[in-house]
Parts: sequence; C-alpha cells; structure tokens
Amino acid sequence: MDKLIFRKFSLDIVNFFLISSLSITFIVWIIQAVNYLDLVSDDGHSLNVYFYYVSLNLPKIFSKIIIFVFFISIFYVINKYNNSNELIVFWNNGIKKIHFINFILKISIFFLILQLTLNLFIVPKSQSLARMFIKESNIDFLPKLISEKKFINVVKNLTIFVEEYNQNGLLNKIYINEKIDKNKSKIIVAGSGRIIKKENEYFLRLYNGGITNLNNEKIFTLNFSETDYDLSNFSTKTVTHPKMQELETKFILDCFKEFFFQNNLIKKRLIELSNDQICEGRKLSSISEEFYKRLILPFYTLIISLIAASLIIEPKSKYFLKFHKLNIFLVGSFIIILSQISLKFFLNSVSLVYVIPILPIILVMIYYILLLIITKFKLNFL
Repeated sequence: MDKLIFRKFSLDIVNFFLISSLSITFIVWIIQAVNYLDLVSDDGHSLNVYFYYVSLNLPKIFSKIIIFVFFISIFYVINKYNNSNELIVFWNNGIKKIHFINFILKISIFFLILQLTLNLFIVPKSQSLARMFIKESNIDFLPKLISEKKFINVVKNLTIFVEEYNQNGLLNKIYINEKIDKNKSKIIVAGSGRIIKKENEYFLRLYNGGITNLNNEKIFTLNFSETDYDLSNFSTKTVTHPKMQELETKFILDCFKEFFFQNNLIKKRLIELSNDQICEGRKLSSISEEFYKRLILPFYTLIISLIAASLIIEPKSKYFLKFHKLNIFLVGSFIIILSQISLKFFLNSVSLVYVIPILPIILVMIYYILLLIITKFKLNFL
C-alpha cells in the first residue's frame, strides 16, 4: 500500500514538473529565438542554420530552470494534497513524516543526477555543436540581404554596395571593398553583375569593371569585361571562437586545477580539446564561474526539496500558521537566489573559496537534522 501511495505522489510531482518545465522552456526559447534573428538579418545565415542553432539552445534553457520548477512542483503537489486532506492517507497508513521527507529527498537525488547530466555533458555538447555549425556554415542568405543603396558588411573583411537591384536579379553599379590583411586591400568596381550559385557556393559574376589592389603605397589596377568573384572565401561575422559554456567538462576541470595550483594564468601549456579549443588565455574568474554552474549549483536541488517538504510540519504559533505556506515559499526562493549570488563570493573572496563549493551540502545536513529532530520528538516550528 505504501508503494502505491508514494508512486502516485511521485507521478504527480513528475507530471507537474514536466508540464511546467516544458512550458517555461518553450516560452523562454521563443523569446531567445527572436533575439537570435540577427543571425539571418545581420550575419547572412540561412533559415535552416538559424533554426538548427536556436534548437540546440533548448537543453541549456531547460537546465537553468530545473531547480526552480522542481521546487514549485514539490510545493504545489504537497499543498494540493494538504488542501484535499490526501496527506491524511499517508499518516493513516503508518507512514511517518520523516519517511515522507526521506522519499522527497530520494526524488531530489534523481533530479540532481538529471541536472548534473545536462550541465556536465549534454549542454556543453549542444552548445559546441551549435557553435561549430555556425562556424562551418556558409553565408547562403547573403543574396537576400543585398538591397539598393545600402552597404552590406555581414561578413568579415568585405563590404558590398549596389546602386540598383532589379527584380530580374541584375545588379547595377557595384562597389566591393575587400580587406586582405592589415596592409593590403582590394577595391572592385563593376558596371553590372549577377549573383550565381555553383555547387552550393555563391559567386558574383561581374561585368565591365576594374580591380584595384592596394598594397601600402603601391596601387595596381586591372580592368575586366567579365569575372567571377567568389563569396565562399569569406566567413560570417558571428563569433566562432568557443566560449567557456561550450567546452567539455574535463577541459574545464583541467583548466581549473591548473589555475588553482599555480594561481596565475596558464602559460606555455595548451590543452587541446578539439580543433582550436585551448586553455591558454582563459581567466580564472570565467573558469571558476563555469565550474560552479556545472558541478556545484545542481546540489542546491537537495536543500530546496527539503524546504518544500517542510509544508507537512505545521508551526505551533497561530501567527506563523497563517503565513506558513508563504514563509516556506520565501525561504525556498531565498535559497535559490543564494545559490546564484554565492557565485560572486566564490569568485571574489579567497577566504570563502573552500566554503562556497560545499555550502549546499552543509545546508542539507543542517536542515535535515533540524527536520529529523522536529519529527522525532514531535516538535513544531516556532
């Protein structure tokens, strides 16, 4: 009988969590997707690249809201059971309150593992895939961004200006400025042209113009009647260098250990992850922040589950009984906020560098012992 009761209770929590988390994730995803429209409008990527990139942000969004939605789920379900007197079923079947709290703590361990899996493996992988996809994609949306009397500079080292863009695809009076390096540049002026596509790559077929090569103070000009200008040689202006959140966890840990033991910037030591992802040049603050978010922050799931479970213990004072639910909700919210702001202490305070990482475990132990004493001796809050 106990198993059936706990099974229904756990299913109610999971169902509410899934519905709430997926709804919130989808809403946040839509808002972020709108913000990423500049990948098309400013950086020249296609809609396929855009949708693939924003879709890979779903695991990241989901991982960030788990701790809050999990707290709300337990709080809501226990409150619902309490209002409908379903909690009496637990007590009438001989289930002690501490056993009820232990069961919630076991559920929280499952969500802890889920969040650690997302933070340590899935989210970095999805973010890395998104960055690599942007890096390797071509600027296949560039033709649709070209408009009359407007400078187009969606790719690095290239500016295009078109005086007239006819509906039949013909470009008139074209100006192209290509920066080759610090001291070299190329200017192309053509009377007309047309955008063509060869083997999934775009070219500008230019007619009746000239090419001027600038090299320091030397100038060389070459006229042409027809030439093809390859646009595939240029990369997008989108940042393609991997960020900390996109690196594998083992790489983050290696960098963190290197900083921790040497207490200075890594010099003459390159830890290759994949291709050009290296540790050199990373700051201790960014590495510590990422280390905290991935490995330490999820453990606050345990303490907020115990706080939500406190709803089953009613305070002795009538004043606190009236505001019992509100007090529990505010305490849980405070812990969630604490989990975020404690990161600042972790980065800025040398004296707290050993305490902050184990703070969630300390809070769990203290709060659990408090609940154990209260339930064992049948005490009340306040």
